[in-house]
Amino acid sequence: MSGDRTDPGAPNRDLCDGFCPSGRVEDLRDRVLEVAGLSEIFRLLGDETRIKILYLLAHRELCVCDLASLLDMSLPAVSHHLRLLKALRLVKYRRDGKMVYYSLDDRHVLNLIREAQAHFAEGR
Repeated sequence: MSGDRTDPGAPNRDLCDGFCPSGRVEDLRDRVLEVAGLSEIFRLLGDETRIKILYLLAHRELCVCDLASLLDMSLPAVSHHLRLLKALRLVKYRRDGKMVYYSLDDRHVLNLIREAQAHFAEGR
């Protein structure tokens, strides 16, 4: 059933109407797998509060209390966002006695933010 619409892996012959050379895009099929999972990172980055947290952490290591104060948010709300960011390794933490300090996990996160800022600025 290679051309059957019910087969999700089958090419949609109706779109090409038979004019596209067969196999022309097959080499790209494996490329789709290279971006699997990235949408989860972008979903997290799609929240303004989380972007603000990451941006602040790009400047210096901060504790939950500092972040809550800067963002005018409750401690549990900030902790919730940090838990999500930690789960995808966007932030890391270190303990100093009873205090926990957060920072960016690596510079890739800051690069994502800077690229987005540059793109946004170009449109203005």
